Amino acid sequence: MGMGPIGAGLAVIGAGVGIGLLAQAALSGMARQPEVAGKLQTAMLIAAALIEGVALFAIVVCLLNK
Repeated sequence: MGMGPIGAGLAVIGAGVGIGLLAQAALSGMARQPEVAGKLQTAMLIAAALIEGVALFAIVVCLLNK
């Protein structure tokens, strides 16, 4: 068994940590300034989608390089 599954697991862990930190920062910003909650939520969802896209790409690359 190669290193592909280990790399895929690390990619998933990294994406989870990244999205967790993103959500923490966005919720903190919304709590401090509720009037910009809509803009923060939109930016947070776009950033989360980009993180997920990179993680999916990393998983595919890891699993193809067995």
